[in-house]
Amino acid sequence: MFEKILIANRGEIALRVIRACREMGIRSVAVHSTADADAMHVRMADESVCIGPNSSTDSYLSVPAIVSACEITGAEAIHPGYGFLSENANFVQVLEDHGIAFIGPSAEHIRIMGDKITAKETAEKLGIPVVPGSDGGVPDVAAALRVAEEIGYPVIIKATAGGGGRGMKVARDASELESAFRTARVEAKAAFGNDEVYIEKYLQKPRHIEIQVFGDGKGNAVHLAERDCSLQRRHQKVFEEAPGPVITAEQRDRIGKICADAVASIGYAGAGTIEFLFEDGEFYFIEMNTRLQVEHPVTEAIFGVDLVREQIRVASGMPLSFGQNELEINGHAIEVRINAEKVPEFAPRPGRVNVFHAPGGLGVRMDSALYAGYSIPPYYDSLIGKLIVHGRDRTEALARLHRALGELIVDGVETTVPLFHDLLEEPEIIAGDYNIHWLEKWLASHYGKGAA
Repeated sequence: MFEKILIANRGEIALRVIRACREMGIRSVAVHSTADADAMHVRMADESVCIGPNSSTDSYLSVPAIVSACEITGAEAIHPGYGFLSENANFVQVLEDHGIAFIGPSAEHIRIMGDKITAKETAEKLGIPVVPGSDGGVPDVAAALRVAEEIGYPVIIKATAGGGGRGMKVARDASELESAFRTARVEAKAAFGNDEVYIEKYLQKPRHIEIQVFGDGKGNAVHLAERDCSLQRRHQKVFEEAPGPVITAEQRDRIGKICADAVASIGYAGAGTIEFLFEDGEFYFIEMNTRLQVEHPVTEAIFGVDLVREQIRVASGMPLSFGQNELEINGHAIEVRINAEKVPEFAPRPGRVNVFHAPGGLGVRMDSALYAGYSIPPYYDSLIGKLIVHGRDRTEALARLHRALGELIVDGVETTVPLFHDLLEEPEIIAGDYNIHWLEKWLASHYGKGAA
């Protein structure tokens, strides 16, 4: 087992890893930019190293600075959290060259799943159901028209190297295709430095369902059921729950086994999430995230496992601490993402937190790096906390979420908490009757089109 781990991240996820390290008797090293010198993860870690100025490019994304911090502190391994360098295959290769363990999958698996076309081809070969679409990248409008005619409209054009909804456009007929194709390529080039795009059938009212998988790197793997992440704004998740309200036990077992068998067959190591669109009882592969997800706490809640602890164990060469037959769903869990943003504009609102009070009580967990007197910097993501609740069933979880939101106090900055108060009044949310388009339509009807 490792004696010292460096966390190449910040905020609540850095704290999450530090806590797991402390429980395992492992010393932790925090890295930080100058803007984060007073951050909670810096205060909580056993050691800390400043790795650069405010800009994430010159700090949290600086591979030389992070490797140097490892060498200075003697850290044997790096946990990347999510975002930043967590899915950067080149970073993993550099660590390997320096004899530093990466708490995550191999560079090869990150590289394969990081390219949308290669990931889809790989998924199909592994027996994972995929959305009908182009065989690889589409070079021009003429080819795009041929593909669209073949699979049928509407279609969606996606950036090969995409993520977060950038380089993604829908065409409902041939008259819209040329403009959508060209716009997607321009956005993809600007966002990712790569203008290659591909085309898929656009599903009308799907849900976003993701399967949590975990492999030991030695040909063994399990699945930890699904999460429903359908409530999204501009392709960004805001509300996640597990298990999915509309997934049957039979569907869960079927797709879970397919995913677990797939990652086992390639010798995948660590946590991963295989994401699907789900419509009319069928699953269609979107992508695989080769890291810990923001919403991992809802899975931890219903299974009673520590996924970060398991990541560390597997990366150190130890076997999984549980088998598939030991994983049983217990109750229902929901997570809402609390951002420092003004509703309904959803504009970032960094600033000083005068008072912070986290909710508590049975079945309530608050993952946050806030404290009274902390100044939220303007340089990074606006996520400031995740409120997770667990109940014996979905009805109890919703009631607990309503109560916990009422206890949460973040004074000094505006947050997205009012959005969740409003959502919990909606009959469709209470019934679990929503899809990936529901939230944007609701926002437009309640706050105006700009909010969606």
